[in-house]
Amino acid sequence: VQLVESGGASVQPGGSLRLSCAASGFTFSMADMSWYRQAPGKERELVARISHAGGDKDYEDSVGGRLTISRDNTKKTVYLQMNSLKPEDTDVYYCNAGGFGFDYWGQGTRVTVSS
Repeated sequence: VQLVESGGASVQPGGSLRLSCAASGFTFSMADMSWYRQAPGKERELVARISHAGGDKDYEDSVGGRLTISRDNTKKTVYLQMNSLKPEDTDVYYCNAGGFGFDYWGQGTRVTVSS
């Protein structure tokens, strides 16, 4: 099983990034996919979740419409489009795959928002 995140970078406030998470080794279309973020010394927190078929999406309240989660089951990839980035969005972002009897994590990709 692998979840490989990419797309993290250093950007200025107001900028945009698109994170990707490529999955392999399990039935991607059966997994609810999520993005979490974690700052040093803090607990990992949920940012966004998308159901296995993509019909249901949930977001953490503070993202305020700036983030959009999507998935392509044919490519076994989940995305997080991040717009109007703020310094407080600086974190390591992790991809998670969850379903009946499984819970997988990626290695994380770092997002830094700074002027």
